Formats: sequence, C-alpha cells, structure tokens
Amino acid sequence: MSWFEAIVLGLVQGLTEFLPISSSAHLRITAALAGWGDPGAAFTAVIQIGTELAVILYFARKIGRIIRAWFFSIFRSEWRHDPDARMGWLVIIGSLPIVVLGLLFQDDIHSTFRDLRITATVLIVFGVVLLIADRVGAKYRDLDHLTVPHGLGYGIAQAFALVPGVSRSGGTVSAGLLLGYTRAEATEYAFLLAVPAVFGSGLYEVSKIGGENSPQWGPTILATLVSFGVGYAVIAWLMSFIKTRSYLPFVVYRLALGAALFVLMATDVLKPDAGPQF
Repeated sequence: MSWFEAIVLGLVQGLTEFLPISSSAHLRITAALAGWGDPGAAFTAVIQIGTELAVILYFARKIGRIIRAWFFSIFRSEWRHDPDARMGWLVIIGSLPIVVLGLLFQDDIHSTFRDLRITATVLIVFGVVLLIADRVGAKYRDLDHLTVPHGLGYGIAQAFALVPGVSRSGGTVSAGLLLGYTRAEATEYAFLLAVPAVFGSGLYEVSKIGGENSPQWGPTILATLVSFGVGYAVIAWLMSFIKTRSYLPFVVYRLALGAALFVLMATDVLKPDAGPQF
C-alpha cells in the first residue's frame, strides 16, 4: 500500500464511518474502483480506531462520567442507580452480540462477507430498513428509557455491520428508531456503543498489520490519523444535521450506490470477489 492510497482510504474512512452508509463498504469499493488490492478486514478494523478516537474526544466529558460512575458502581452500592453507571453497563451488554458473532464468523469476515454482491445487496436492503425506521419510529424516547432488552437490540443491530454495506451507525440507529428513540438519542448511543466494539476489533486484528498480504505499519498509521481528523468534523456535522433533518438523503444514496454496484459488476467493470488483499 502506498502513502497516497493510505491518505485516500483514511479520508474515506473518516468521511463515512459515522454516516449510515457503511465505511467498510466504501473502503472496499474505493480500492476496487482504483484498481488497488482489497485493503482487507484487518486494515479496516485498525484504521477505525482513528475514528473512534474522534468519538472519545467529541464525547470526552460524557464518556469520562460514564467510566467513573461505572467503576464506582462495582464497589459502592449508592452508585448502582446512577444514570451514567447504568449507561456503562448497558454499553457493555450491547457490545456482547458483536463479540460473540465476530468470533463465530471471523473467517467469513475476512473472505465471504467481502464479496461485492453481498455489499450491494445489504446496501439496498438496510437502506430500506433505515427508511422504514425513520418513517415509522415514534421518536419519543431518550436514553433514560434505555433498558437491557433495548441495549441488546441495539447490539444485535450493530453486529450486522460485520458485513460491509450494513453500516454500524445505520444498523444501530435503525434499531433505535424502531424502538422509539429520537434521532439524536439513537445516534448518540450508537456512537457510544461502537467504542468498545471498534477498539476490541482493532486490537484483535492489529497483529496482522505488517504481515504477508497486509498493509505495512507506516501507511496504516497515516490512514488512522487522517480518519481521526476527518471523522471528528463529520461527527459534529452529523449531530447538528439530524436535529432538523431526516435520514432520507442517506437512504437515497445507499439505494443508488447499491444499484450502481450491480451495474458495474454486470458490465464487468468490477469483479465481485475480494481478490488479493494487501
């Protein structure tokens, strides 16, 4: 992987991680259109750490309160009903599905799930799911209403993002909207829920960087830094956007991109299989 490729993929990661359009799909598609090798699941997982660092910075005070209250709740009974402590436990509970499914399907994550036919299909299918959720969701609940079953529902939706094209934020936000949460609250919990999942996945895959058929450390670190800077700007924009706008523009984009992928594969411009990885 060249330094230029690393910069481009870092930009793509930062621009798309928090939008409900799937960053992993865009990394896969960008590399395919440019004629580069598939960056691979390991590279994708590691550079996502950059965008999650942007989440930690943006929500630093809230995350700090959650960690502090959660820690005290382990040892002090008076902290166990604290809203921030409760949120900490719900983030842990919501993270369980992606841990379990990630381990069960780890071979498919690196191979089968990276087929562009699957990517195009889930871009369209989960675009429709997001449209329905945004239209029919009651949008009256805030995060004080979050329960263990709801946390698990969010978590199962997040686990679908193991397939490029689903979108971590798109899946979890759709679940939140269907459960009656407002756009802003559903999006905030989706961001918080992603932090342990992304860091866990990135650290799990980090040993594969620098090996055979994997990107080297220099370009990977550069892509991670670029994704951090761009991702922070995107978070601020998205949190402002969803307060007054619907998710319809992202739905239209997902449907158009999925359809375009099918056309490109049908005309042999793109090959559906992942091909060689870096």
